[in-house]
Amino acid sequence: MEDIDVEVPKYFICPISLQIMRDPVTAITGITYDRESIEQWLLKGKSTNCPVTQQPLPTVSDLTPNHTLRRLIQAWCNENASLGVDRIPTPKPSIDKFHFLKLIKQLQHPDSKMKALKELDLLAAKNERNRKYMVEAEVPKAMLSFIVNCFEEDCVSGLEETLSVLSLIRIPTAEAKLLPKQNDQIIKSLIWVLGCEFNTQVMVKSHAVSALKSIIETASSVVLERLEPKFFEMIVGVLKQCTTRITQQGINSALHVLLDACPWGRNRLMMVESGAVSALIELELGSTEKRTTELILGILFHLCSCADGRAEFLRHKGGIAVVTKRIMRVSPAADDRAVLILSLISKFSATSWVVHEMLEVGTVTKLCMLLQLDCAAYLKEKTMEILRSHSDDWLKFPCIDKTVLTRYIK
Repeated sequence: MEDIDVEVPKYFICPISLQIMRDPVTAITGITYDRESIEQWLLKGKSTNCPVTQQPLPTVSDLTPNHTLRRLIQAWCNENASLGVDRIPTPKPSIDKFHFLKLIKQLQHPDSKMKALKELDLLAAKNERNRKYMVEAEVPKAMLSFIVNCFEEDCVSGLEETLSVLSLIRIPTAEAKLLPKQNDQIIKSLIWVLGCEFNTQVMVKSHAVSALKSIIETASSVVLERLEPKFFEMIVGVLKQCTTRITQQGINSALHVLLDACPWGRNRLMMVESGAVSALIELELGSTEKRTTELILGILFHLCSCADGRAEFLRHKGGIAVVTKRIMRVSPAADDRAVLILSLISKFSATSWVVHEMLEVGTVTKLCMLLQLDCAAYLKEKTMEILRSHSDDWLKFPCIDKTVLTRYIK
């Protein structure tokens, strides 16, 4: 239309897109818009007011198709086709909540379940409007139930599509909280998925861990206290696969799962026994993503609060070095966790080797530099506590800047 010299009637133009309306709908304010434009305005925009009148607008379900105007636009386009105006086809019937309820029912029948799953996957990927109606129809709950059924029947057919749908529409927090009685089985089912083989291995495992994150972050303390060793073995196994076999989002989801389980001492011990400390350090050695580093340091802090965790941390030759290196290079949150990790090591596991290691990898220098920054008072106190506790040993080494160190230990 940009290159065509045809005068378009003003009432054919959408007030938002300023293009000819293909599917005109009228809002309760009496203004007509193109359906796609007004739905995007309401679903993704910062305002839920009518763009023209600025009056409040309810949800997209209150948009009424303007069939008369659509026919007029189509007739005008046909009349001007010889001038290069494209014909506008009649839009397909709008999909609503009831369509998704129908698809959920089809999941219960073996002959129609795969077709229903594939349609759900396509519709979820299509637009935000569909995803909104899918949440209203409780599709996330239906997808989780499908995964549990697959687990109980030891059948992987349909899991790829199911997990893809969940990754697109997410599991609403409110809905996840309504599943406490099923959480144990859902968690076991998702852990089972992590052990299965798929054609699209990377995406399926990433989607499964993301779904697991949504369940764990809303799970009750009772559920989190009952987690089993296999749970942590599978999550740590995901981290060991790194980005070659799982997405960065999947890695962060796995880290979130571990962090949410950390407050319970029993869980921390199972993490240590599953090799989490070494896996986290190895992951951090190759990490360049800020949020990943913050999560890793957060988990390591919890694991270093127990003797077994500190022993595993020190057993890895890169532990102290990588934590030291991240100070002042990532974020204040990372600085906080790093200093607290070093504080635990300094206070409870400071052998002569550890004290020497902290000097060799630059920990002492980094802590002195941190004190020169405008960081939180409690963090400065922790830092000075570390420096004071082993200053006598560090001052014996000729390589240390005694002037700088003594400035902060008085």
